[in-house]
Amino acid sequence: MAAVLDSVRAFFAPSTFTIDLENAGDVVARENLLDRAMGAGRTKKSSEKLRRGRVPAEGLALVARDRSGHVIGTVRLWNIEAGVDRETHPVDALLLGPLAVDPAHEGKGIGSALMRAAIMEAKKLGHGAILLVGDASYYERFGFFAEKARHLVMPGPFERRRFLALELKDGWLEGAVGLLVASGRQLTRPPVRRAA
Repeated sequence: MAAVLDSVRAFFAPSTFTIDLENAGDVVARENLLDRAMGAGRTKKSSEKLRRGRVPAEGLALVARDRSGHVIGTVRLWNIEAGVDRETHPVDALLLGPLAVDPAHEGKGIGSALMRAAIMEAKKLGHGAILLVGDASYYERFGFFAEKARHLVMPGPFERRRFLALELKDGWLEGAVGLLVASGRQLTRPPVRRAA
């Protein structure tokens, strides 16, 4: 991970922000940032159905920090099954989202740096494809296209033209068809202590 993050830092102005792995201390800052950047309706999206009650894919929850260490950007990837292949085997993939940058820091390349770091790390970890729901005009620059997701569907309402995929391994989604299903680790809650 360090090599990937170092190469992203070298490409983007490292004196302005850094990309780092998310840690437990970032939870409140991340959630507040998402509320500011995406609004209250963000938890009602179809993508949220795949994330609810799950933890992000191992090593694929990243944050951007300003010089003071405050979280100013976030991206997370989640383990999913992207339908089944021709032999009805589940197709392992990742779902990206949400990607968000604090509105006060937009236009500084933070979103692009987070995307590039997430894609490079997912590829390094051996994943075959990433799917997302977002604006094609933004995500096509990273290699995401609707054509690659044409035979797949989200669990709930979604706009087909905004459902995009990137193959990290050539042909990974070829023949994949069906519904996206969450497959990542479930969120475990700490045991509740009861008064004696």
